[in-house]
Amino acid sequence: MFATRFERFGPPEVLSVGELPEPHAGPGEVRIRVRAAGVSPVDLAIRAGKSRSPIALPHIPGVDAAGVVDEAGPGAEVGDEVFGAVDVARLGGATAEFAVLAFWTPKPPSMPWEQAGAAASGIETATRALDLLDVRDGTTLLVDGASGGVGSLVVGLALARGARVLGTGGDLEFVESLGAIPVPYGPGLPTRVDGRVDAALDVAGQGSLPELVELTGEPSSVVTLADFSGPSHGVRVSTGALGGEPDGRHGLAAAARLFEEGRFRVPVEAVFTDAAAAHAAAERGPRRGKLVVRVSE
Repeated sequence: MFATRFERFGPPEVLSVGELPEPHAGPGEVRIRVRAAGVSPVDLAIRAGKSRSPIALPHIPGVDAAGVVDEAGPGAEVGDEVFGAVDVARLGGATAEFAVLAFWTPKPPSMPWEQAGAAASGIETATRALDLLDVRDGTTLLVDGASGGVGSLVVGLALARGARVLGTGGDLEFVESLGAIPVPYGPGLPTRVDGRVDAALDVAGQGSLPELVELTGEPSSVVTLADFSGPSHGVRVSTGALGGEPDGRHGLAAAARLFEEGRFRVPVEAVFTDAAAAHAAAERGPRRGKLVVRVSE
């Protein structure tokens, strides 16, 4: 099969397209013919050699993908349109002709491939964090780093729960377009936020935890996805199943239902046909949603 891959760790220029053996679905998995694949921070870290997971070379980048099932698995038949995520450490990535998904859900017929391909791991991360903070109807949530790939999904999913959402970001117009109340990014947050904040999620990892604790009044009301100094502030660090958290992976199906109801979308900043160009754009930042590689038509 054709695949984008790298044979050594390094900058986006190490990515090239070539032939690799096809993967095949094992128990509990499905294989898809990939239509679109997302570019996420973990993809950049793996390519740069900064991942803590052992990665065999050559390696195909891409955690998230959407496509058409061609090797069936539980709850999916050949020809079904699905979106989900791969197990990159075991099966390689998704920016290829074929990819094996470790978890997935049916793609709503009206959901564009680009939105579906960029969504899975970010939706699960966002859902896990919102569950930890018990975000529900009437909650006021502050998202520090609301404009990036994960932060923008957090905003949409929190609003769908009935929360009032404040979001920081460098592009306040984009934050407002997501439905959040925009708050300028950077130190001094408590001086720029009016009213109570029930819960706060740190997506940016830029040292804001003491201020987020001050705003919420309780370290238990703050979760971080990106600042591993969290425990020193009494703040939980959400890292998924590897961190000992439940890994129910119920977010995808819920997000698909919300999309069909017109209550959720995946903000896509740009679509590429060249994975190296997509990785380079992701490293430049700042983000306005997700970046996607179109793999096939």
